[in-house]
Amino acid sequence: MSQVSGILYVVATPMGNLADISQRALEVLARVALIAAEDTRHTAGLLSHYGLRTPLTACHEHNEEKLVPRLLERLAAGEDLALVSDAGTPLISDPGYPLVAAARAAGLRVVPIPGPNAAICALSAAGLPSDRFVFLGFPPRTHAKRREWFVTLAQEPGTLIFYEAGTRVLATLADLAASLGPDRRAVVARELTKHFETFLDGTLAGLVPRIVEDPDQQKGEFVLLVEGCRDQDATAVEGERVLRILARELPLKQAAALAAEISGDKKNRLYTLGLAWRT
Repeated sequence: MSQVSGILYVVATPMGNLADISQRALEVLARVALIAAEDTRHTAGLLSHYGLRTPLTACHEHNEEKLVPRLLERLAAGEDLALVSDAGTPLISDPGYPLVAAARAAGLRVVPIPGPNAAICALSAAGLPSDRFVFLGFPPRTHAKRREWFVTLAQEPGTLIFYEAGTRVLATLADLAASLGPDRRAVVARELTKHFETFLDGTLAGLVPRIVEDPDQQKGEFVLLVEGCRDQDATAVEGERVLRILARELPLKQAAALAAEISGDKKNRLYTLGLAWRT
């Protein structure tokens, strides 16, 4: 008689408010043989809060390569395991992909236990279109790479969703404004489900001074949501795309004039935008 393999449960956990965990998640965490956690100290606090004593092992980007084969062996031997991150749903800008991919490749059963997710949580309350959206994780850390990357997203019609750290939120908003246009509607969601949760909405350009004026708005964990490209944005997006190409070879004033002629955009707007790119 062949042995029945175990199940890998991918368990969503609270982002801040411990009451957000589901009853099903608690039941799974209580009965699995082992919990693979992004940070065992963090997860130990969650387990302690609910009186659970399930063994933990660290599972993160620095040890996944060595750990995954051992976890697969335990699953193949019939043990049920759980995968958790520090907050929210594993794999979503968090560790766990190598384990899940390897488990599925091995023909093992992987079961999601749904729950908190910062991107969806923010989108549900942001007031931006939610019928189409793109989750993009954390932007590049450097100024030049961020702007270059954001330009590739300029014509995306869906709402753009990013994660960002408090130390970079101002720079990222400024780069979004320069790359996508200062008048794009956006929402900054901070410290979701926690005591100091806030939502700020406005234009990309308008949000920057509001955050500068309030140092508290530069602390914590952030979800940035930006309205997608609207039909009326198409001319502006094309103007900016052409300007970027021409500005590499021509003086800005000449590049802006030619870009305006080619795209139908306003020359003064393109010239001002070009100046902003250089700051």
